[in-house]
Amino acid sequence: METQTMTSKEYIALEEKYGAHNYHPLDVVIDKAEGIWVTDVDGNRYMDFLAAYSAVNQGHCHPRIVKALQEQAEKVTLTSRAFRNSKLPLLYEKLAEMTGYEMFLPMNSGAEAVETALKAARKWGYKVKGVEENKAEIIACTNNFAGRTITIISFSTEEQYKDGFGPLTPGFKIVEYGNAKALEEAITSNTVAFLVEPIQGEGGVVVPPEGYLKEAYEICKKNNVLFMADEIQSGLGRSGKLFAFEYENIRPDVVTIGKALSGGLYPVSAVLSSKEILGVFNPGDHGSTFGGNPLGAAIAVEALNVLKEEKLIENSYELGIYFRNQLKEVNSKHVKEIRGKGLFIGVELNNEAGGARRFCEALMERGILAKETHENVIRFAPPLIITKEEIDWAMERIREVLLMD
Repeated sequence: METQTMTSKEYIALEEKYGAHNYHPLDVVIDKAEGIWVTDVDGNRYMDFLAAYSAVNQGHCHPRIVKALQEQAEKVTLTSRAFRNSKLPLLYEKLAEMTGYEMFLPMNSGAEAVETALKAARKWGYKVKGVEENKAEIIACTNNFAGRTITIISFSTEEQYKDGFGPLTPGFKIVEYGNAKALEEAITSNTVAFLVEPIQGEGGVVVPPEGYLKEAYEICKKNNVLFMADEIQSGLGRSGKLFAFEYENIRPDVVTIGKALSGGLYPVSAVLSSKEILGVFNPGDHGSTFGGNPLGAAIAVEALNVLKEEKLIENSYELGIYFRNQLKEVNSKHVKEIRGKGLFIGVELNNEAGGARRFCEALMERGILAKETHENVIRFAPPLIITKEEIDWAMERIREVLLMD
């Protein structure tokens, strides 16, 4: 069977036959993409309102980032960290210039960045804070999502993520998201870090109460506990700021980034911190064959340049307000709450609405791709290059779907 003549149904049948069923995707088979638009194998066009879970903030196949990939791919793609390369130092310099942090550790996936942050926090706890060996505790929040490794699912409150994967990693405490008092009460002399998403993405685009992050940060400072912000999904312009924590004027001790760090062209992630914290790593303590490779570094530098030079962060802030206001004007019996910051928006539906999946399928039929999260939430997160006119086009269809029976 030649791929050129295959239909969506044939591709789906192949995937269902040979692929592990660890996802439940919408039945659209994307063949090409450009900007905010994707085209399936049958020639249908859709506006992308998921942006690959915020990995393509700069839009699909951004020509500048594609060019950086092509040029670097012809020179050298991988050296391993056994040798130095000419691109990684430039990524470090770009991150320092844009974020103000002083030390970085590059990895590939977001989960790897979080694992790295957890290891750094524990080692800092033992070597710097003076916690007794193997007693370090890290506090996380209800409804968190930080990846799928066994250690990361160990502090998830979603039972499905843990079912069948034990024994789980010890050393984690869970407190209610948005409740600073619960954090304060959970801290002991063995607490080394507090890991928090400034906006919970997979949890349903949940924005904590105003002042929560600042209060949590001050509690951590008072107790010599590292405040670690997971900005893998909320960062790099998605929330209308470079980082969502900027809304509360705090400066986390550790920040994890990924997804849009490469504009969706390649897996690149990083941990941002100080020399005191990342300085606990010695040669051989931690690493990755692909982490910090020249291809990924060249792509990431250009992805960051695009975010800044094309004013995508500002666009996210301004159009986020416009989009949320448009959504709030739809008088739908199904909608319980509209929330978010920037172009990171969750539409929570009432329990009687029959789940968000059917709304996402109805949107797909009308040329818009969005995805449900936590059963009752439709997440809207288009590429940050979107225009007001394109939001208006989408709103006609979103309005129609939200008003259906």
